[in-house]
Amino acid sequence: MKKLLEDIDAVIFDLDGSLVDSMWLWKDIDIAYLGRFGIRMPEDLQSKIEGMSFLETAVYFKETFQIPDSLEQIRADWNKMAWDKYLKEVPLKKGVYEFLLGCRERGVSLGIATSNSRELVENIAEVHNLHDYFGCIMTGCDVERGKPWPDIYLAVAKGLDVSPDRCLVFEDIVPGILAGKRAGMRVCAVEDAYSIADRETKKTLADDYIEDFCGLWDEE
Repeated sequence: MKKLLEDIDAVIFDLDGSLVDSMWLWKDIDIAYLGRFGIRMPEDLQSKIEGMSFLETAVYFKETFQIPDSLEQIRADWNKMAWDKYLKEVPLKKGVYEFLLGCRERGVSLGIATSNSRELVENIAEVHNLHDYFGCIMTGCDVERGKPWPDIYLAVAKGLDVSPDRCLVFEDIVPGILAGKRAGMRVCAVEDAYSIADRETKKTLADDYIEDFCGLWDEE
């Protein structure tokens, strides 16, 4: 990990499962949401939508499950269902604040590249007092293609005015790791219970792997 932190100008975080411990709630929301229409959630749904932007996921749901509501209504319902859980049940990953402070002390710029909605990421940043740390926050809806395409990571690097090869990405899922690597960035995989079955694949694809953010700057 020490080597990855050398000669970087920016750190870019995925949100769910990387910066905050929230991947579990989306499965719960998918089950409850589809249940409204009398639909049982397919076991492979999470793998099908992994890495998609909020809009891409809404399109997938509407077309795959023949949801009668508009895309705007689908996304509004998801935001409403998720917000209370984010407010009360979703903590930051262990050691995040200390790591962010270390980045600030060293003049390292910070960004967020998430597939989540703009409304939710802004609310999460407010709840955890993150706005002062991050110079650029982008969502999958801000770019043409979601992960595993590199678009969102390249957009955040541009927003921070940093060369991609001077960026370090933290990601918890395989499509996100691929997106960071395809953007020409260094990538550190983050352990998360949701993707524990992909641990070895994540270790192979990424440049390093961490269980949490505790003491990362102490390794200097």
